[in-house]
Formats: sequence, structure tokens, C-alpha cells
Amino acid sequence: MGMERGSFAARHDFDALPLSPDVDVRCAHFSEIAALSQMAHRLVPGVRIGTAELARYFTFDPQSILTFNRNRLLVGGMAFLFLNDRGHDALLLDDLCLTAPETHYLASAKEDVAAIYIWAIAATGRGIAGLGKAAAHLRQVRFRNADCYAQPSTVAGRDIMKATGFAPVPSFQPDLWCYERPWHRQPMRMPGAIIQARSFADARY
Repeated sequence: MGMERGSFAARHDFDALPLSPDVDVRCAHFSEIAALSQMAHRLVPGVRIGTAELARYFTFDPQSILTFNRNRLLVGGMAFLFLNDRGHDALLLDDLCLTAPETHYLASAKEDVAAIYIWAIAATGRGIAGLGKAAAHLRQVRFRNADCYAQPSTVAGRDIMKATGFAPVPSFQPDLWCYERPWHRQPMRMPGAIIQARSFADARY
């Protein structure tokens, strides 16, 4: 799956995206899985996973699928694979089947999340504004040490990644992009100047 859709002109680091008051973002309910699956098939090219498969991953980890709602109407959704260390390695080595990932590569409640693969973003209209609250979801203790990965399937998806701090990363997985969390980055050093990045220092909390 990939990332899709809507204009995204402003450039913000993913962890600094504004929290739109117009879009409510929360973990999906099981009753919404069918509608989310249909939206993904409609908006994201190449989607092959069906409602039953999506429900299986939702049952494994209910925090892995978010809904975006505006005025009580479903305007988007976002799905993740929360990978353990084995899954992270498999992603980089192109050993992970992204259309039907094996659950032993996914982090259980007792495992640290080593990497987050953004499986899909599907949104219509202003639904894309829900990305800020989705990023906040990923700053919870369970997820905050994991960098984010994605593969664009559309021009719009590529534009979103460029605008939110993702960059292509060397890997055996084709066209894999990575977003490094701000607190993992090495501070820039400039002669005669001390650079302080307090804006991100506490973004995890």
C-alpha cells in the first residue's frame, strides 16, 4: 500500500505538523474496517489487501489503524505496521512481504517497536489535515523510539513525504523512504555557533 491523497503545500517536519481542530483522529473501531478498506482501494493504487486481511491485522494490534473524521464523517484513515527488530531487518533487506506481512515480524505488546512502516494513508479533501494528530499518536511511549518508513505509490504521496521530512534510504527494498525522528538526529555543528533545537527536544512527551 502507499500514501495518498490531497494537496499538501506547507512543509513541516512530520513530528511538528499542526494539530487540526477540524479533524478528529482516533484508533479505528472494528465496525469501520470495511469502509476503510473500500476507501483504500478507491484512493491508493495497487492495494490488494481486502477487508478480512485488514481485520486480521487490526485484531493483532488495534493501535495500527487510525480513522480521520470531520463533522462525524469518515474522511480518511492511516494504517501502520509496527515492526520488531526482525521485521525492521526484513524491511530493509526486502524480505518482508508488504502486501501480506507475517505477524512474527510485528511487535507484540511485550516487544519494543523498532520501526514503523506506514502502510497506507488514504484521505479525501481536508482529511489530510489529520496527519498532525496521527503523528502525535506515534509519539506515545510505545512508538517514539521508532523511525518511520514508507513507499510512495503516487505523485501526491511522494509530495507528502518530501513535505514532512522523509527521504530515500539505502535498502534492498525498492523506493523505501525514511523519516528519522528528531531526537535521533545528530545536532549540526557550525563554527562559532551553538545550535539549540528545543522545538523538538520535548516533542516526545
